[in-house]
Amino acid sequence: MRRRAIYVVLALVLVAAVGGVAVWRSRARRRAGEEPVRSTSVERGDMLVAVSTTGKIQPAARVGLAFETPGRVAEVLVEEGDRVKAGDPLAQLTTDELELQVEQSKSALSAAESQLAQLRTGPRPKEIEQARANLRAAEAQVSAAVANRNQLTDGPTEAEIASAEAQVAQARTNREIAQDTYDLIEEEGTEKEQANYDLYTAKQELSAAEARLEDVLAGPSSDERRAAQANVASAAAQRDAAQAQLDKLLAGATEEEIAEAEAQVRQAQVALDLARHTLQNATLRAPFDGLVTEVNVTPGEVPPTREQPMVLLDNSAFHITVSVDELDVSQLEKGQEVEISVEALPQADVRGVVDSISPVAGLATGVVAYDVDIILEPTEAPLRADMTANATIIVEELTDVLQIPAWAVRIDRDTGETYVHRREGDEIQRVNVELGIRYEGAAQVISGLSAGDEIVRFEDASSFDFDSQ
Repeated sequence: MRRRAIYVVLALVLVAAVGGVAVWRSRARRRAGEEPVRSTSVERGDMLVAVSTTGKIQPAARVGLAFETPGRVAEVLVEEGDRVKAGDPLAQLTTDELELQVEQSKSALSAAESQLAQLRTGPRPKEIEQARANLRAAEAQVSAAVANRNQLTDGPTEAEIASAEAQVAQARTNREIAQDTYDLIEEEGTEKEQANYDLYTAKQELSAAEARLEDVLAGPSSDERRAAQANVASAAAQRDAAQAQLDKLLAGATEEEIAEAEAQVRQAQVALDLARHTLQNATLRAPFDGLVTEVNVTPGEVPPTREQPMVLLDNSAFHITVSVDELDVSQLEKGQEVEISVEALPQADVRGVVDSISPVAGLATGVVAYDVDIILEPTEAPLRADMTANATIIVEELTDVLQIPAWAVRIDRDTGETYVHRREGDEIQRVNVELGIRYEGAAQVISGLSAGDEIVRFEDASSFDFDSQ
């Protein structure tokens, strides 16, 4: 009985096991019978470690041009879209006053140079002779002033008194003769009137002669003496100045005078250079070869202050400045190759190299990131400034690594595990995998799969795509 019971138990276990295997095989067969969405094989190949980011294509230079000299626009020489060479004139201000300033500065410089040359070569003979003549004239004036002062101080001489008395006596005699003549004419008429006039004149002359005699006898006044002394002092000062001028000419210029004259020449030269510079700046010129993209001035107006009169673009070369997250920037270095895809030119083959990496981070939308400048290599693609471009910076190239398409990888919603469906014969198995880098739709397999394994893709509501991460 006991042995029979054991056989019954074993039979039940065997039936259960066979039934379980049958159910599992049934499910596997049913699963295997489903149509996979996609399938692929695990392969070995090369992969790239890269950092991807987005930026705007920028020209080699884009500058706003403005006049350095104030004024009114006389002429605009270009239009938007014109190509210009470095140094080409773009616009011109009125220059009448500026040209006059240049000519005035030239004259001032010429005068300063002449003065310096004269100081260095010494006085000319004619200048010395003129200075001596001036001194002789000044000495003569001193002598005359001294004589006049002495005469006033000593009083009138006997000859001066005698001369004044003689003039009075003569005036009295003339008056008496005129009176007698007037008295002898009895009838009124022209002759009487003439005699009356002659008598009046004689009386006036007598009064004047008597006044002169009184002045001679009284001598000079204090005001006259002071004026005479002042004349002597003034004449002496003029004589001393003439003597100093002659001495200076004979001695020649001092080092200080020459140095001062040289400084005046330099100052005049600076003023001329500044006037010429101001005149040159009245013409707005292209600083480099480029394309005129904006013209904001018209003839007759004063250039606007709120906007740049002109904008010039150098599109001979392009670059991109992108922002790279702090987690990725440590992988970058100058000279790394960059693959560029331009959204407006999907077929364009554009490449570049990392030119510089900012040492200071910025905060873009709250994320710490660093600006990386990428120089684009010459290309036939019709690139334009401000086009959106995606940059893939090649950090490293891995060779002979296991890889699978990223679409084949699933992520368990509950556990977060990464897995794939692998086909083995008629059976489909879920296999957890460890992945490495991901690039251009492929993922590196670290563990879990071998080369040649067949991977299939099924829709699975309990997971989500690795591509979406």
